[in-house]
Amino acid sequence: MINEIPFGKIGETTLSLYQLKNKNNVTVSITNYGGIITELSVPDKNGTMADVVLGFDNLDQYREKSPFFGAIIGRYSNRIAKGNFNLNGKNYQLAINNGENSLHGGEVGFDKKIWQGEAFKTSNSVGVLLSRISPSSEEGFPGNLKVSVKYTLNNLNELEIYYSAETDQSTIVNFTNHSYFNLKGANQGSITDHVLTLYADSFTPTDITAIPTGEIRSVKNTPFDFLQPTRIGARINDTENRQIKIGNGYDHNFILNKEEGILSLAASVYEPTSGRLLEVLTTEPGMQFYTANYLDGTLIGKKAKAYASRDAFCLETQHYPDSPNQPTFPSTVLNPGEKFESTTIYKFSVKL
Repeated sequence: MINEIPFGKIGETTLSLYQLKNKNNVTVSITNYGGIITELSVPDKNGTMADVVLGFDNLDQYREKSPFFGAIIGRYSNRIAKGNFNLNGKNYQLAINNGENSLHGGEVGFDKKIWQGEAFKTSNSVGVLLSRISPSSEEGFPGNLKVSVKYTLNNLNELEIYYSAETDQSTIVNFTNHSYFNLKGANQGSITDHVLTLYADSFTPTDITAIPTGEIRSVKNTPFDFLQPTRIGARINDTENRQIKIGNGYDHNFILNKEEGILSLAASVYEPTSGRLLEVLTTEPGMQFYTANYLDGTLIGKKAKAYASRDAFCLETQHYPDSPNQPTFPSTVLNPGEKFESTTIYKFSVKL
């Protein structure tokens, strides 16, 4: 089922909310403002549905003060040191919006843009295709960038996100979705008892401004080892570990044990009380694991619930932060004549 309804206005433009539902009553709602996933309702082990993503009840709240809840992030997800990079001998300066660095595409990134939406349906899926042209120099990035993001919900309870982009000038791209998950339900408190498996032998430690140092560090014998199922909260307060202290918990890029470009399992999260299981598959080489450390109870979300620190987790599939300034990291350069393509799947099931 697909239902398109109004979702507030910006000036004279009426925004849309695309409500997708599969045969199992899994429901995903997506607005063409920022490509935001506003709802993702899935069953627990008893068949009881719950919305498992944090967010707000209306468009105005998303526009006023949102920590990127559920949004498409671009042109460059995560951070670029001092908002500066060099490409083909030319220097580019981006907006500084996170301390001394650029974060998530700048001050008016993809999360704050109005996208063109088109709903679609196949024999076993429903979805929406979002598209826009990001003009050259938008937020300081070079090249006119043609971007599309396709959300597809199928009857296997998989939400697939497919990103594609083409440019007329060499540029950098790094897209992700910034959903905040709580498998107990969006208004059900801490996620520290969720059990995470993250298939990554190493991660990229950061300096105090959250920019990678360039080091590739093993997770072995550190709080970053989730190769075996481990409670998220088991070592989250281990401030003897400098990286945990810097991030105020987890806010780090993990290097996935997979070949870039190949769709494969990257992580899974199990919530014992509901039995819900989330598996994340991606073609991306990295994943930012973030435990909502900077939610502080001041944001009032769905159903008038105040969101506190560690009320959610994010698994943001991506290329590495600050890649344009780190020559040993996988490249994020997109040239004319090339096509950027990336796929991430969030698959929901129950574990009895």
